[in-house]
Amino acid sequence: MAWDFATEPEFEEKLVWMRQFVREEIFPLETLGLDYDEMLRVIRPLQDQVKERGLWAAHLPPALGGMGYGQVRLGLMHEILGQTPYGPVVFGNNAPDSGNAELLAIGIEETGDEAMREQWLQPLLEGKMRSAFSMTEPDTAGSDPTLLKTRAERDGEEYVINGHKWFTSNGSVADFLIVMAVTNPDVHPYQGSSMILVPTGTPGVDIVRDVATMADPESEFGTFGNHAEIYYRDVRVPAGNLIGREGEGFSLAQQRLGPGRIHHCMRWLGQSKRAFDMLCERAVSRTAHGSLLAEKQTIQNWVADSLAEMHAARLMTLHAAWKMDNEGAPAARMEIAMIKYYGAGVLYNVIDRAIQVHGALGFSCDLPLEHMYRAARAARIYDGPDEVHRQTVARRTLRNYAPSEIPTEHIPTRREEARARFADLLEQATANL
Repeated sequence: MAWDFATEPEFEEKLVWMRQFVREEIFPLETLGLDYDEMLRVIRPLQDQVKERGLWAAHLPPALGGMGYGQVRLGLMHEILGQTPYGPVVFGNNAPDSGNAELLAIGIEETGDEAMREQWLQPLLEGKMRSAFSMTEPDTAGSDPTLLKTRAERDGEEYVINGHKWFTSNGSVADFLIVMAVTNPDVHPYQGSSMILVPTGTPGVDIVRDVATMADPESEFGTFGNHAEIYYRDVRVPAGNLIGREGEGFSLAQQRLGPGRIHHCMRWLGQSKRAFDMLCERAVSRTAHGSLLAEKQTIQNWVADSLAEMHAARLMTLHAAWKMDNEGAPAARMEIAMIKYYGAGVLYNVIDRAIQVHGALGFSCDLPLEHMYRAARAARIYDGPDEVHRQTVARRTLRNYAPSEIPTEHIPTRREEARARFADLLEQATANL
């Protein structure tokens, strides 16, 4: 089957505008040290320009205020937006809000709950609210959602939630949380969890802290992009806050994470390209030991390897996006798993080479590389660690092979089979000698 990543000329024009807009209008914001409220005020006029261009929340269907773009076009967009942490926010498709909006949209479509649309989804899409996705727990492996301990018990017309979560991204600045909890411990774990919307002001929601990380070792509580630790103690919310149907938590998570991983990988390519540009600029600018760095074989190898790795990652990611568009997320599961660990490795490698070619300057905070490098390390962990995705690829690949006592390519065995098969021809051939 032929793969086609082409997009229509009108969309190509939008990509051209986005590249210039991101570089000229959004890149400069990185240097200003804005806090969360300042950032929201400064980017509002930029968000208005995005809306005027019809590019706001493009991941959602038109009925929900989006553009209904497929994964290929969204991937090409995220490659541009991912060059800067402010890009997705300005375009209304930043994680975790974009994924949470998709979850709400799926739930509303299944249940017809228009109240949820008006109260939560629409304000989220308009940028008037912020959300967080609360699934990871400190005492269980985040890569195995079947181990969830957080419970949500039905009590009349309410759910009562108890549990301990952390790495709830943007939890300390969110207006509401989407909590993944076990609602039925007596069935298979894949059918026993649900997703429930919890306003952050609900009694019993205790946002303890923002967890400091390599990406932000001096984390200040209430900062956009931080990862909160949260206790849920007898938290009561209306039963109507259930997203979709009870027991669909795992299925919803898979629907959310599949497209999200494609967007992550394309954003990483944007970051990789930015680091690559810095690497190449330095190579043709810096002289050492009598010649430009660009003339050193090691540097040439870094340039060539980086370009090849980025090209491979880009084609792999676009193929996964194309397959999801044409065959659905389940059919693209292996391709999505491959790009997740491969793309994370490419991101890390290219940034590392860019730092090395800049020497002390690359290690300093005078370039964005040091922050990009620290953030890149997390790419190999979140949305499933590399090892889990490799396991997925290996298992699904090995299903296509059967055990054989004698290797299929064993030459002595094949020789005997060939002699038996071509016995008459061989006899004729030798008889003519």
